[in-house]
Amino acid sequence: MAWKWMACKTFVYLLVCVTSAVGDEEPSRPTCADFNNTTWLEYRQATKLQVQYLLLTRKNADCASLFTQDCLNHTQKHTAYFNSSLPTKVIVHGYRAMGSKPSWVSGLAQALLQEEDVNVLVVDWVYGASFAYNLVVENYKEVAVQISVLINQLTKYGSTLESFHFIGVSLGAHVCGFVGTLFEGKLGRITGLDPAGPMFKGADPYDRLDSSDALFVEAIHTDSDYFGISIPVGHVDFFLNGGMDQAGCARSKFASIFIYFPVYGYVICDHMRALHVYMSALNGSCLLVGFPCSSYEEFLAGKCITCEGPFNGTCPQIGLLKNSGITATPLPDQKRVYLLTTATPPYCAHHILVDLKVSPLDKTAEVQLTLISTGHPETEIKLKLNAAETAFKAVAAHPEGLCKIDSVQLKNIGARFTRQGDVHFEYICISEVPHTRGLDPLCVKNIHIGRGVSWSHDFVQVC
Repeated sequence: MAWKWMACKTFVYLLVCVTSAVGDEEPSRPTCADFNNTTWLEYRQATKLQVQYLLLTRKNADCASLFTQDCLNHTQKHTAYFNSSLPTKVIVHGYRAMGSKPSWVSGLAQALLQEEDVNVLVVDWVYGASFAYNLVVENYKEVAVQISVLINQLTKYGSTLESFHFIGVSLGAHVCGFVGTLFEGKLGRITGLDPAGPMFKGADPYDRLDSSDALFVEAIHTDSDYFGISIPVGHVDFFLNGGMDQAGCARSKFASIFIYFPVYGYVICDHMRALHVYMSALNGSCLLVGFPCSSYEEFLAGKCITCEGPFNGTCPQIGLLKNSGITATPLPDQKRVYLLTTATPPYCAHHILVDLKVSPLDKTAEVQLTLISTGHPETEIKLKLNAAETAFKAVAAHPEGLCKIDSVQLKNIGARFTRQGDVHFEYICISEVPHTRGLDPLCVKNIHIGRGVSWSHDFVQVC
């Protein structure tokens, strides 16, 4: 059915032809291709989307080739760099408010090429992705059709649908999803980097990215309360820091109005964090694994520190591992996983579980626990201790692992009249999760502190 819909559109787009030529001889160095520049007048006079494709490989990593051929005037613009025997990564940008080219494309392409020997095809649809967001949304299926024509041509030159990995940013994620729909879910993989939320959250799965669009679909969510979508759309969905309010990004209650105006600045910090975290994962700075949980609050409360259940004990990992490292069959569907990151690149965090037990309390108490690793920012954790309970857990992000935590500080910060006075801790233990390295927790026992009093303990590391 999808291909029947596409067929009626195809005649418009057969101006795009693709030739793959692979040879032993290095082609002459062409002029480096770049994104279209779009002005307001050009946009208003536009009669077509003007989609073009830029190719980067390890042979021309620093100089993109234009990957099209004009069939009408026979002006060849095909490239000899494309190798149909290699996997192909397709990068699709999203909404461009003022028609500017996305500055992050080169960094993502380079990270992909360093990790794998692949073809990287960058889809430039800046011309149709600019200015009013609601009008841009009307274009995304047309862009997907044009890409589908290209992919269909490439399969005639030896590429397989399974060899294509689409990476879409924001609205580009839904473009990727519709390409997958046109190929009936036979593409190898789709990665959605904070898929766009406005005008898509309530959409039918046919009209947005969903798990049926490829053999494996993953999404990273970082701004689900404004520009990003808040619902799971893949086989596995990584919700970083709960999927909103990323560490190091300024808060603005006015952010939601900027989707229709050419004012970005700091308000898209959360939205673009998915891309930057993904690039850090590709660069191999550290592991970024997610924990399945019913909610972010449950995760922070230390109730989801294993990857049992739908993942058979293997935590899904951001990056290029097959199926994000998931070995379970059949693949889970729309599974939320949570992880914490730090405020600055490379955003890697170690998940530290704090486990403590107190003697019975008369009133609610509030304490602040601080983890200290020399040369790194401190991690502060505030805990409210309910009088009805004695055992408490919490998960926090720390820039270093358990073996590099030098000391722990504790302070009773309860208010004078409404909080518990003295607090007696039977024990405080900290450990790193998931427990993959078999490290014993660091524990301190029998601690008594009064209101406003600080306490600290230095660890002697044996890791």
